Amino acid sequence: MLKHITAALFLTLSSLAFAAETIDINTADATTIATNMKGVGDAKAAAIVAYRNNHGAFKSIEDLVLVNGIGEKTLESNRQFVVIGQ
Repeated sequence: MLKHITAALFLTLSSLAFAAETIDINTADATTIATNMKGVGDAKAAAIVAYRNNHGAFKSIEDLVLVNGIGEKTLESNRQFVVIGQ
């Protein structure tokens, strides 16, 4: 029984090591965004960077839904990984 608990704990802790990194949505490049945001591929990442370049820095994480192709579901899936820098 102890072996099963130890194995489960090990698997849980190792999966945390592979969690997405925190990214600053106002400074990250498209490659970093695509790599670290769930449900965001190259095209959506490029759209995020283009939106930021055309409209200025994001003022809140919720502003991501203003980007074409980014909806509430994508926002919620990534909320814990996305930050707004200074």
